[in-house]
Amino acid sequence: MAATKKAVDTVSMVDTFNQFTTDKNIDRTTLVSVLEESFRNVIAKIFGSDENFDVIVNPDKGDFEIYRNRVVVADGEVQDENREISLSDAQKIEDDYEIGEDVSERVDFTKFGRRAILNLRQTLASKILELEHDSLYNKYKDRVGQVVSGEVYQVWKREVLLVDDENNELILPKSEQIPSDQYRKGETIRAVIHQVNNENNNPKIILSRTSPEFLRRLLEAEVPEINDGLITIRRVARMPGERAKIAVESYDERIDPVGACVGVKGSRVHGIVRELNNENIDVINYTSNIKLFIQRALSPAKVSSINVNEEEHKAEVYLKPEEVSLAIGRGGLNIKLASMLTEYTIDVFREIDDSEADEDIYLDEFADEVDQWVIDAIKAIGLDTAKAVLNAPREMLVEKADLEEETVDNLINVLKAEFEQ
Repeated sequence: MAATKKAVDTVSMVDTFNQFTTDKNIDRTTLVSVLEESFRNVIAKIFGSDENFDVIVNPDKGDFEIYRNRVVVADGEVQDENREISLSDAQKIEDDYEIGEDVSERVDFTKFGRRAILNLRQTLASKILELEHDSLYNKYKDRVGQVVSGEVYQVWKREVLLVDDENNELILPKSEQIPSDQYRKGETIRAVIHQVNNENNNPKIILSRTSPEFLRRLLEAEVPEINDGLITIRRVARMPGERAKIAVESYDERIDPVGACVGVKGSRVHGIVRELNNENIDVINYTSNIKLFIQRALSPAKVSSINVNEEEHKAEVYLKPEEVSLAIGRGGLNIKLASMLTEYTIDVFREIDDSEADEDIYLDEFADEVDQWVIDAIKAIGLDTAKAVLNAPREMLVEKADLEEETVDNLINVLKAEFEQ
């Protein structure tokens, strides 16, 4: 029975050692140091001290040796069994030992019992895990904003777990996924490193496919002139999976930054569009002239005139009636992106001639037909007259005044009826 127990313990020790010396992304010197420290911790608990022990770890062979060093003393004079050995016991090891000599005796770790082995396994696991966390954090802490590839390992409702080429775990939260993304286990996807957190020495590498930085990095990879410093990406605005606007600038008059980024027949953006699940990409020339920049950002709409309040970062844009829908875009997408790109709040209005403006009526005069709270909500967004409301896009009235569509439609009908009489 004792022989069987010893065999089991020996196997357990070999398994323990092999478990922590294979497939670990830790350099050899550090691994040896961690293993030696773990053995010494257990020895110190058993004997009270590890100072007179030699621990030799050989990760290449997957084995280890432990030796205890003691001084030979006369029989009956042993006071510290950990540091001293009687002459008769020493001579059982080598018959020529004499009093005062040092004895180095190999120790069978399995004889320390199951508790010692379990203690060693736990200590090793804790230290190796700590090293792996340090290694993972150090690998990624300075790489925020870089694009990485990972293999989909697990798909959950709130996040996708990926692994890199060293089997490190990377997390792609639902909030950082393009809405139309579909992931299958085993496929490789690209994303930008969004955050590297290390709370309680438990690093988490957060990826993003919705970040403007992801689009920026993809464009840098496709356009050599950007890497060469001939073209600069000044602004990026995205509605992930739907549409994006990018403002670029060149300091070399011979280079057309928009043409260089788009490529012949769109060749340079085609791959990016596919990567982003057919996200349409508009590239425009950047300018420090804010009025011109806003006009370009509202493309393909053609702006008639524009008033800018630089202190409040607001702009009132006037367009011909047929241009208004282009400026707003489907679902208000174009104007939202233009606002994000320029960092200005943009309100668009239909252009009216002076003769029509003279016939305007203040909203308060419609109090007998329209609820006062509706009038107040419209006035709160800067529209005081009937013409101003009728020349503002319906979508803007709904969104900015925070009114129901039915309420806005009723208001418009009342105002139109007044001018049709």
